[in-house]
Amino acid sequence: MARYGMVIDITKCSGCYDCFLACKDEHCGHDYPGYSAAQPMTGQFWMNIIEKERGQYPKVKLTYIPVPCRHCENAPCVSSARDGAVYRRPDGIIIIDPEKAKGHRQVVSSCPYGVIYWNEQKSLPQKCSLCAHLLDEGWKEPRCVEVCPTGALAFGDLDDPDSEVSRLIASGATESLHPEYGLKESVTYIGLPKTFVAGTVVFGDTDECAGGVAVTLTGNGKKMTIKTNFFGDFEFENLDKNEDYIIEIEAKGYKPQEMSAKTKTDVYLGIITL
Repeated sequence: MARYGMVIDITKCSGCYDCFLACKDEHCGHDYPGYSAAQPMTGQFWMNIIEKERGQYPKVKLTYIPVPCRHCENAPCVSSARDGAVYRRPDGIIIIDPEKAKGHRQVVSSCPYGVIYWNEQKSLPQKCSLCAHLLDEGWKEPRCVEVCPTGALAFGDLDDPDSEVSRLIASGATESLHPEYGLKESVTYIGLPKTFVAGTVVFGDTDECAGGVAVTLTGNGKKMTIKTNFFGDFEFENLDKNEDYIIEIEAKGYKPQEMSAKTKTDVYLGIITL
């Protein structure tokens, strides 16, 4: 039997909200006995989209992070429920039984990710089921994956080495949104935003953008050199937080510039004049 999982590539997510809308379309107003009760039109986000704003003016970036249920191997929602009201299927999907789980409000607070919601009207905890009712009918993927226009969501059998999710995990590029929780999640990520150091270089004698200038970042065991773009901009992405870095800028015929940056948060060094 398959063991389902999902890999979400943040670098491919455009924030179109198609996955969010497909989830609503599939589950709002539709009961699936044994799988899930209908999702309310408002107040619940079985596929939530976190918008993470980074940087500072004029260097601002917006990253979109889709957040469904993690379908964890060490799922606290399962252990918090009684009488099998929340259970993990052999294929790894965690189901909140829409009948047995009535009144189990403690299930909501058990999830550190906050992806379980309380339906006050039905007195029922609810969450993403990975469209298990469709998978059991022969579908190859949940609705959210089906509609993603950029291929940011990959779904498949974690035990099949030829599946896309297995290949992505084998590449070593995936990570948990919160590894400190220790939940052994079946939904992992590529490209989760860390910190960046950026700046803009201009030539002081001509007051023009310094394109093609070498910029080197050194620190925390790293040394990277890139070239400024046509507008004189440079950016070092995916840096660790709370680390000290040295940035050196060199261009033929100009005095080199050196500056430091500490990545307590994203750093924009401003306009640097050679």
